[in-house]
Amino acid sequence: MARLFRCFLIIFLIHGAGNELSSHQQLPTGTPESRGEWLARQVEHRETGDDARFEMRMRLYDRQDRVRERALTMTAIEGGADRPVVADRTLIRFTYPNDIEGTGFLVWQRPGEDDERFLYLPALGRVRRIAGSEAQESFVGSDFTYEDIGGRELGDYSYRLLGDRETWTAPDGASHDVWRLESRHRDADARYPRVLSLVRSDNFVVVRAEIHNRRDELQKVYVVRRLERVDGYWTPLDLEMRDLLQRTRTELVIERAGYDVGLSADDFTRRALERGGGAPPRAGPSPRV
Repeated sequence: MARLFRCFLIIFLIHGAGNELSSHQQLPTGTPESRGEWLARQVEHRETGDDARFEMRMRLYDRQDRVRERALTMTAIEGGADRPVVADRTLIRFTYPNDIEGTGFLVWQRPGEDDERFLYLPALGRVRRIAGSEAQESFVGSDFTYEDIGGRELGDYSYRLLGDRETWTAPDGASHDVWRLESRHRDADARYPRVLSLVRSDNFVVVRAEIHNRRDELQKVYVVRRLERVDGYWTPLDLEMRDLLQRTRTELVIERAGYDVGLSADDFTRRALERGGGAPPRAGPSPRV
């Protein structure tokens, strides 16, 4: 499920348990650019199961530190040959509060083409397509963008590995070996053309990202504050995006997570988006985390 929860390529990150590096494995030799490309592809092509469902809380803090809270669900299905869909699909549905309840966001990955992104606004009773030029705009007033949530194409960026493996101290005080990866957008007009990411060397999880604007100012910082295995998959259960210039921040906390819950292509159609949440998963309730 390459599109589900990526960061610097996509903001959220989970990673399959079966594709980890040993603590002694090194990146391949080569130029900083070729090694960076290799690392980006490891993040891109991790294994995360056939599908997944998450129940989440979003907290939005303004510059006076006043908070608004939202509840949402995210479902995703992996695409590919002999799968229900040709490429990955993701559906987000807001369930609380009343002023945003029913709002949905659907992403269809299209190999070799621009992704299709659809926003359903129940107050208007219609679906709006999100154009590629809007991809780096705010997602429903949060500090995340549409492409943070819905995904970026690997080929839209160039990559470079910066230095050797280093040590990162997590918010819980634990130390982890990481690589520092620079990604630059190939579109010079991109709102956020440069990102510096820390990628854990044992599982390819991006645990921190520094996002720069067109003036190359550090504008946003993304941090995974809690990372654990759920059903054998690395899952960021508590994460934050902070806008240093606007002095705002958005927190996301996963309250329930389940993998391989039995979703189908019908759960990710425009009709499912409009009818308000699509079909429920066919398995039992997701485990609480």
